[in-house]
Amino acid sequence: MKEFEVYELSNGIRGIHRQVRSGVAHCALVVNAGSRDEHKEEYGIAHLVEHALFKGTERRKAYQVNCRLENLGGELNAYTTKEDTTLHATVLRRDFSRAVELISDVAFRSTFLERELRKEREVIADEINTYKDSPSERIYDDFEDMIFQGSQLGHNILGSKASIARFSTDELHRFVHRCYTTDQMVFSSIGNFSTATARSVVERYLGGFEATKRDFVRVAPATYEPFNISQQRRTHQTHGIIGTRGYGIGEERRLPLALLVNILGGPSANSLLNLTLRERYGLSYNVEATYTPYSDCGIVGIYFSSDHDNAEQCVELIREEVEHLRRDIITPRRLSIAKRQFVAQMAISMESNEGYMLGAGKSYLLYRDIDTLEEAYRKVMAITAEQIREVAEECFGSLSQLIYR
Repeated sequence: MKEFEVYELSNGIRGIHRQVRSGVAHCALVVNAGSRDEHKEEYGIAHLVEHALFKGTERRKAYQVNCRLENLGGELNAYTTKEDTTLHATVLRRDFSRAVELISDVAFRSTFLERELRKEREVIADEINTYKDSPSERIYDDFEDMIFQGSQLGHNILGSKASIARFSTDELHRFVHRCYTTDQMVFSSIGNFSTATARSVVERYLGGFEATKRDFVRVAPATYEPFNISQQRRTHQTHGIIGTRGYGIGEERRLPLALLVNILGGPSANSLLNLTLRERYGLSYNVEATYTPYSDCGIVGIYFSSDHDNAEQCVELIREEVEHLRRDIITPRRLSIAKRQFVAQMAISMESNEGYMLGAGKSYLLYRDIDTLEEAYRKVMAITAEQIREVAEECFGSLSQLIYR
């Protein structure tokens, strides 16, 4: 039995809803538009649009947008990724219709007035400065730039202060008109009311907008040459990433890769890299492996920080652990523990209704399906040790490396 029920409005906006016993409702409009959809001269505009959506509509001034749900004890927020922009709200169950109405207003009627854009440019400039002061964050973006060089995936979401300063009201409207089409939207909700009720409310506030369709397609990144780069950044510690491209979100091998990355450097204290670099040798306080799948590709990164004198040994030990996974079959006991751990992490993450709602919305947006926990459990438990080794062999055969010193 599917935990989310689905529906579609006449203008092409898709909807999903899950009924739960709670006095709190969560909802989100997930738009399949992010920094990947920017033209070269538009780098940073998707993120600026996300900020500017809250700065006034045809019906509301900026302070009215900001106070509409907060005065009720709720909240409205948004975020931008490389492939999507999400507007989401949390309110009491009785205020669900107010949240849907407000999201529809900012998504479809924002005015992007120049006087408000001036303020947001300053806010984002400060955000860029903060990001530049954080080498542990900046190195991820620099690494992605190199992995996806020449692709629309290969640039920073924030843009630059120079590019942000150039964008006009008309340019923001053009980006929204081109990318915020109704066929690329999903409205996701969780609350203690039926799908029929959710659909009725969403239809009332979102169903009246004109149906629009996207007239462009994303281009898959071209192949790239692996690299080994060291940069002098005069940081207090050495920061490093070792990684490669991974599978897209719709590929069957995505789940074995996700399990492999979790074994290697997931959040648990018994990950291979944590046991080796931190517990056994005491070389690094922070080491982790991450896997980010996009619609047609993905990226795997192993991050570490250490004292400068320990960096070379960290790199050597990380590459040794990767080689073990490529060469050796994981033991049945280790695989069994890894599977139970991975499933438990998924189950715990689903305990957050908001997080579950946001993840389900993106899943349905990208490939019109949402796995239940039982379905995910079945798929994880079916993964074999040989599949883990094959994925490690394929993905980790040629690694790239970026080091900040």
